Amino acid sequence: MKKIFFFAAALLLGSFAFAQEAQQEAQPEYGYKQTGFQKGPKVGGYIIGGYKYSDKDGANGGPGFTCRLIRLYADGTIFDDFKYRLQLQVNGANPHTKDFYLEWAKYKAFSVKMGQFKRAFTFENPMNPWDVGVGDYSFLVQKFAGMGDRLGEANMGGRDLGVQIQGDFLPIGDDQHTLLHYQLGLWNGQGINANDKDKKKDIIGTLQVQPIKGLKVGVFGWAGNWIDGTGGNWARERVSAGVFYDKDNWTVRAEYAATVGAETRQNGNQTADALYLTVGVPVRDWFKVYAKWDEYRGAANAATAHDMYSVCANFRLHKNLNFQLEYRHHEDQVFAAAGHAPGYNEFWFLTYVRF
Repeated sequence: MKKIFFFAAALLLGSFAFAQEAQQEAQPEYGYKQTGFQKGPKVGGYIIGGYKYSDKDGANGGPGFTCRLIRLYADGTIFDDFKYRLQLQVNGANPHTKDFYLEWAKYKAFSVKMGQFKRAFTFENPMNPWDVGVGDYSFLVQKFAGMGDRLGEANMGGRDLGVQIQGDFLPIGDDQHTLLHYQLGLWNGQGINANDKDKKKDIIGTLQVQPIKGLKVGVFGWAGNWIDGTGGNWARERVSAGVFYDKDNWTVRAEYAATVGAETRQNGNQTADALYLTVGVPVRDWFKVYAKWDEYRGAANAATAHDMYSVCANFRLHKNLNFQLEYRHHEDQVFAAAGHAPGYNEFWFLTYVRF
């Protein structure tokens, strides 16, 4: 209940901040016969597929040729104030809805989004797969943001059902870039296409500072719970901090996340943490190379560390066409404790096409 009161207070404060400005602006004529003031829907999609080789014990060189993603989407605006989006994932055994939301985005400093969309936890989670730079999201995002959660939740694509307020404000510098960005959301806590299973809600938020254009420093927090298929109640209390630089096609992204509070004490679970560093260097306008160090520690110690070192070449011949060649080396101590060699290698070749 305290979470709901806190969220409602923030929502009310934001509404008051822009009430006067809203009254001063001319409004379009509303009515059920109104058909103007609409853009879209814009319909599109993309496909990510390729070939993956692994010398990991038991992998049999696989998985071989694979389709990572096929997604279709439609988005548009009404009155320039309301934005909507629908995104479907159609590959695999269970095609499903990935995103659906309506956002009131009249003001840059305060907008409201409701539906199913990405959780505001970490810099990397909200990113489109095209922009991550390597063949998959980091261990940190997978284990802490809901892409195969450390507690056992299935891959929800980092998404949930909820409502979120967000905005950018305080323009500074000659370029008048905004200094502060915030997001605060209230969520079911059960992931995509699923109803709430208790009366509680997750609250997830971030505050980010942009001292110079292109450089962001942010902190993220998550307090909530997840109900598993047997009715077990698992606390999710997590924090993250990171830095993100992206300008003139140069990229540096680094983040750290850890469990805190009740999540470190429930049912024998121990403190877990994760860290990654990604650097992207443009060689040509169409050729960019990424290097990445990625680590997840299931009990926040060396005995449970899984490290991955990666070099990935991106051949971006067109905005809608990319070829990706990646080498990955793993050192997995949990895999070694099961009697296997800790080190193994992977080669990924992925193709990206958008239409």
